[in-house]
Amino acid sequence: MHEKLLHFISSGHQFNSDEIEMITTYFEPVNYSKNTIIEAAGKVPQYLYYIVTGYLRLFYTDQNGAEVTTHINCPPGFFTSYFNFINQTKSDENVECITACELLRISKENLDVLTAASSAMKDFSISVFQQSVTYNENRSKELSTLSAEQRYLKLIENYPEIIQNVPVQYIASFLGMKPESLSRIRKKIIN
Repeated sequence: MHEKLLHFISSGHQFNSDEIEMITTYFEPVNYSKNTIIEAAGKVPQYLYYIVTGYLRLFYTDQNGAEVTTHINCPPGFFTSYFNFINQTKSDENVECITACELLRISKENLDVLTAASSAMKDFSISVFQQSVTYNENRSKELSTLSAEQRYLKLIENYPEIIQNVPVQYIASFLGMKPESLSRIRKKIIN
């Protein structure tokens, strides 16, 4: 499992053998079944996850009791309620496995040890944070400037495998629309 993580973090960053050993020691392999909530709302997120296989979502429950999906991640990549994990504050979001998942996880304490001991890991962590900020800014802009159909087309262009692996209601929520609206858009595109 660690090979995928090491390949992912090594693009653009050089790690020596001691750093690689620390990474493989601190990132613990875990498997979860479909529909498992691995970080619950109302608690401080315990882990940062690297997705080896599977799909995760970040969601909260609104005042009407409806689930609102704020993020869906396609492997590979890191996933958690990032702001709350970094600041060790309670999150209002859940992290749920949409499919069965193979993950590598690291606690905040161990991540801090790793980034303190390895300048390459510190640099890599900064680049992950920058990517996260950029992603969230782009997502906010897309939600406010693109039509529902444009958001869907962009999603399937960038992540075509998401359609086969993620239920329509989660995709619709993530794109800021009702499942019925997404169904109409999909029918229109097919025709």
